[in-house]
Amino acid sequence: MTGVAAAQGNPRRRDVLDVLRSAAGPLGVAETAERTGVHPNTVRFHLDALVAEGRVERRTEEPRRAGRRPGPGRPRTVYAPRPGMDRAGVRGYHLLARMLLAELASRGPGARDAAVRTGRAWGRSLAQPPSRSQPQAVPRAESLPLPLPLPLPTPTPSGPSPTAAESADRLVALLGDLGFDPVSEGSGGDGPPRRIRLRHCPFLELAEEYGELVCPLHLGLMQGALAELGASLTASGLEPFATAESCLAHLAAAPAEAAAAE
Repeated sequence: MTGVAAAQGNPRRRDVLDVLRSAAGPLGVAETAERTGVHPNTVRFHLDALVAEGRVERRTEEPRRAGRRPGPGRPRTVYAPRPGMDRAGVRGYHLLARMLLAELASRGPGARDAAVRTGRAWGRSLAQPPSRSQPQAVPRAESLPLPLPLPLPTPTPSGPSPTAAESADRLVALLGDLGFDPVSEGSGGDGPPRRIRLRHCPFLELAEEYGELVCPLHLGLMQGALAELGASLTASGLEPFATAESCLAHLAAAPAEAAAAE
């Protein structure tokens, strides 16, 4: 059980935390016990647990005499709540995502293109190598539907581009990390696969409600990732719910490669 869950499931610990938050300053064990009506040993146990959970900090307070100057005696241990909002409770990220998607959908016919562009930007960001330790922040631009604090790729020394098959493998690995449970299909010999089957959607309920935006986001993400890798391959289309159990992402030569092949 996590620290937050433990505090939620333990009314006594919650009472101790509430007493500390309502106090004008840090409290010692005896003061906290008096205000909660609980034995000091029990209070000490809960205070130690709250410290371990990062919700309370333990301090040493020097004895004070009149005039608030240090006086004789042993320092005492006091406890104070860490500043910040209570992290216990329910999150509503699904509702937040629905609100943002509804706002984007209200923008009309251009919403889908905006979703693809946003997906491409995030795909490029997610495919950046770890060595890029200080990515630039994305500016507010009309090309994005919302001001997103995501990093933009920065120029790096040119090197050998990955083969189409290697790029597909890296894309599959990225999609796996994101929770899509991907599997390559239709590869011939040493060539790249013709498609990637996505057997899980980490945003399934949102895709069912706002598929006209969520699916283009996914397509753009794959296109951006492959572009960042310098691949000769791109995601040419995404077939939502191609079967009852999966979606299909189709791969094809990138435009420049396709033109060279003609």
